[in-house]
Amino acid sequence: MGIRLSKNLVQELLVNYGSPLYVYDLEVLRQTIGQITRAIPTASFYFAAVTNGNVSLLKIFQEMGWGLHANTPGDIYLARHAGFSSSQIVYSGSNLNSAEMRQVLNDGVTVLNFDSLAQLQQFTEAAQGFDLNFRLGLRLNFPALTGNNRIGIRPAEFAEAVSIAGRSNHKIQGLHFYRGTGTNATAAFTEAIEMVLSIGSQLPDWQYLDFGGGFGYPYRQGSAVFDWKLFGEVLLERVGRLKRKIELVIEPGRSAIAGCGTLLTQVVATKWQGNKQIVGVDTTVANLAVLAVHGGYRQIVAVRDVPELDDAAIYHTDVCGNTTYSRDYLGKGCPLPALQVGDTLAILDVGAYGYAMSSHFLHRPRPAEVVIDRSIGNGDSVMHRLIRRRETTEILLANQII
Repeated sequence: MGIRLSKNLVQELLVNYGSPLYVYDLEVLRQTIGQITRAIPTASFYFAAVTNGNVSLLKIFQEMGWGLHANTPGDIYLARHAGFSSSQIVYSGSNLNSAEMRQVLNDGVTVLNFDSLAQLQQFTEAAQGFDLNFRLGLRLNFPALTGNNRIGIRPAEFAEAVSIAGRSNHKIQGLHFYRGTGTNATAAFTEAIEMVLSIGSQLPDWQYLDFGGGFGYPYRQGSAVFDWKLFGEVLLERVGRLKRKIELVIEPGRSAIAGCGTLLTQVVATKWQGNKQIVGVDTTVANLAVLAVHGGYRQIVAVRDVPELDDAAIYHTDVCGNTTYSRDYLGKGCPLPALQVGDTLAILDVGAYGYAMSSHFLHRPRPAEVVIDRSIGNGDSVMHRLIRRRETTEILLANQII
């Protein structure tokens, strides 16, 4: 559950880079990537950049043999700057306009999974004149598996999709399955495999199964943890039964990167409402995910020496951001010791949908980002470096015309 930073290291980071501060532990990230990769050794993995687009972190995935899953031309732009080749990028997005579709093709991306027949038709028009070997797939919309989801094409439309592709000498070779956002229940994926394979077999030129993303992360202690080993075993066994050879593509995002990130923030005000502690900090909920969409809980801990924590009385604490927005809570009812102005809190598991969904809401510039590498140094003396500068208020005027 998240990373723990010692008090000495936290103080060093805050002295060097200020507060609030996103901190990413590269050792945790590499360990997680390795664990997921080993679970399905024959699959090709593509990191879902929607969850975190910092180029320094994307480079870690590239170095460890993963590709990149892009939802937008912006994802592709970041991927190329991180060192990914066009052949290492899979596009699985929706609702591109004509200019954006041409941009994706100009970037050399050749594996594309389409959300609608209209987008497939748009591709066939945009692809004229490109001397590239495209591999096309369909994003599956099947309510029994995907629920009431806007994304994807239903099996009843497959024949028309094959026809649209065929008229421009292309084939539908892939099926993309997206289970849903942040699902921790392993059975939700394993129990869908047989039906997904059956649906994929309806495609006459089927060559690859992209089992998408949606793999969850256990933000709460004691909550369900997605079992990558079990999932891999079941998936490989079921695919092995098929009469044709199918390539496997997996697109983890949140599950790969959430646990390596921590947001450090300092206490700027405290007050009490009866036995409840109200703590104001120097960051805002705008620097976390949209919690209603991407999980309404992040564990928050006080950065103190361990013995001091063990002996301290614990109080129900609301951690509030530095805006007057009535819902600016970073945590409610958190078990924390009595805090003072100047204390530091660590908000855990913010590697996914943290900075990626941060905003300038109520005109607060966004924090800096740093990485620490425990493989370089000993104990608290670890390598750390800045990977994104802290914004200043000048960013609020960027692109305004006065």
